Amino acid sequence: MIRRHLYVRCLLLLISSAIIFIFTASAPAQVALTQLSQDTFTDSASQHQSEVEPSTFSYGSTIVAAFQVARISGGGGADIGFATSKDGGTTWTSGYLPGLTIYEGNGLSDAASDAAVAYDALHNTWLISVLPIGNNTSVAVSRSTDGINWSNPVSVTTQGSPDKNWIVCDSTPTSKFYGHCYSEWDDTDQGDLIEMSTSTDGGITWSPEATTAGFDFGIGGAPLVKPNGTVIVPINGFNGDVIAFTSTNGGKKWTAAVEVASDASHGEGGGIRSAGLISSAIDAKGKVYVAWPDCRFRTNCAENDIVYSTSTNGKKWTAVQRVPIDATTSTIDHFITGLGIAPGTSGKKAQLALAYYYYPVSNCNSNCQLYAGFIQSSTSGKTWTAPVTLAGPMKLTWLPNTFSGYMVADYVSVGFGNGKAFPVFAVAQANSGSLLNEAIYTTSSGQEASRPEAEYLTAEGDVPVPNAHSDHGPREYLDQDNRIPVSGQRPPEKR
Repeated sequence: MIRRHLYVRCLLLLISSAIIFIFTASAPAQVALTQLSQDTFTDSASQHQSEVEPSTFSYGSTIVAAFQVARISGGGGADIGFATSKDGGTTWTSGYLPGLTIYEGNGLSDAASDAAVAYDALHNTWLISVLPIGNNTSVAVSRSTDGINWSNPVSVTTQGSPDKNWIVCDSTPTSKFYGHCYSEWDDTDQGDLIEMSTSTDGGITWSPEATTAGFDFGIGGAPLVKPNGTVIVPINGFNGDVIAFTSTNGGKKWTAAVEVASDASHGEGGGIRSAGLISSAIDAKGKVYVAWPDCRFRTNCAENDIVYSTSTNGKKWTAVQRVPIDATTSTIDHFITGLGIAPGTSGKKAQLALAYYYYPVSNCNSNCQLYAGFIQSSTSGKTWTAPVTLAGPMKLTWLPNTFSGYMVADYVSVGFGNGKAFPVFAVAQANSGSLLNEAIYTTSSGQEASRPEAEYLTAEGDVPVPNAHSDHGPREYLDQDNRIPVSGQRPPEKR
């Protein structure tokens, strides 16, 4: 009888997986969407009616998203937009950050890029980290006490040529470093040397730039703070790997980076811009998850899965695990990720929420079809729900073009409110004459938290293909958002 039950269960799982594969590969959007913002700029430099690359952060009932508006082919957008919900995702208020660019609020820069959102609970201050481009390119932060009214930007960096900034704050009252905020970026003047800065006054002032003890190089860091105040910074390294470094003294010193895992990736078709950057999240007890697109489970590296590794201290990391969105024999290519964990959840009951883009058929060129997808786990990744199609199909020609390809994002994100997940992502529709038709959206009612009994997908038993490696050479990262080419491999160390 036991064998028969096991047989039936396995058969049901196989049938379920097959149905999910077929459905995911060709399904239109399955949920209602709400548009969060719209490009109203009219400058001649931008590709108008375009918005790309959202970051979000949630605290209490407030969700704040930030993103590029009016994408400029040469890098960045005409400004950074924001969309804020103060009622857990029910209603939203949107606008543009003042004082950044020449197109909004008497700013000095000709573009702005790389928005990232954080919240400092001690100082009741929302922060959006941005990269003003053109006139003294720097890392800057815009500040707000309500997520709607924003200050002119405050400079974080004082020298160098920064890129791919991110930000996080320590908002745990019992932490020794409660109220510390940490900004990360790479300095292109020094071969993408990783640098950090700390603020203890709500982002008004920032400490001098600090490097890691190993003078490490990388791009696209995503810092996180444990409840005890330890800061863990996962980042893409330049040796075909993902690395991480830490601080245990409030940002005074940063350790040398350790390897999280090798990074084997498939190069996406169709000329889409896809940098293969990591996304990261932390549960309520301080366990860190780092996710990225990776082909190690696919024969001949023909498609990417989304994979992840975890750590409780930033020093030792688990073996790479696969998110079982589709079977490893499918043609589906997954890329551009946004990982979130529901606030207050942790351990074996951590609620993971993953937004991503995908092609139903990896081997595509002029006929690539782009979709946005979403998947959840209520068991810290042991089991997963069936994937949900959020948007698509989208033609790549509906997206703004850049020197590194058609752009929807380098990253997407997931916010949380009223016990639900709110994936935030860019959606493109058919062009309207000379104008594009791409904006930032979320799901109208949010995504209800999953339950273990509703989760049938698992990657248990999946083994990487022997000697798996990328099907392309080192990525050519285009720093300062397409302005400074840097070979995707570690440059000579500079001390």
